[in-house]
Amino acid sequence: MIRIAITSFLAFGLDRLSKIIIVDWLNLISVQTIPVFPPYLSFVMAWNKGVNFGFLNSFDARWLLVAISIVVSLALILWARNKSGWVLILASGAVAGGALGNAYDRIVYGAVADYINVSCCGINNPYSFNVADVLIFGGAIFLALGYEAEKRRGDPAAPIRGGQS
Repeated sequence: MIRIAITSFLAFGLDRLSKIIIVDWLNLISVQTIPVFPPYLSFVMAWNKGVNFGFLNSFDARWLLVAISIVVSLALILWARNKSGWVLILASGAVAGGALGNAYDRIVYGAVADYINVSCCGINNPYSFNVADVLIFGGAIFLALGYEAEKRRGDPAAPIRGGQS
């Protein structure tokens, strides 16, 4: 239990630190855009009241989304507390810490502070995201991979990838 709590705290802290540096210290709220490695990486301030890609932005779901973030984080921490594999522990902590980082933003600012904008190959990406989003997305991928690996270790009859069942 302590490992997932530490991992969640570190993920939350990484998200908060990035927002303190980029949004507050670099004053992204006022300047709105900071070219970092144009045209590939820029910091572009965006306030997301909804979920991914601004979905639900026009609906005031602030407290519902805060509650969902907290419930999902607690459920994930409780689920992962007895897991022994480091992948599941780190992935669960990343998702929980990222979700709590975005919940913090919703409580304090009324919306999630998004600022990372990645564009490439002549395509101007209109969306921004943040470190918490990366932690949630990456953690979810590793949760699926780690869970599958754990399931296969526990079940010798499980089919091998690419093989026949």
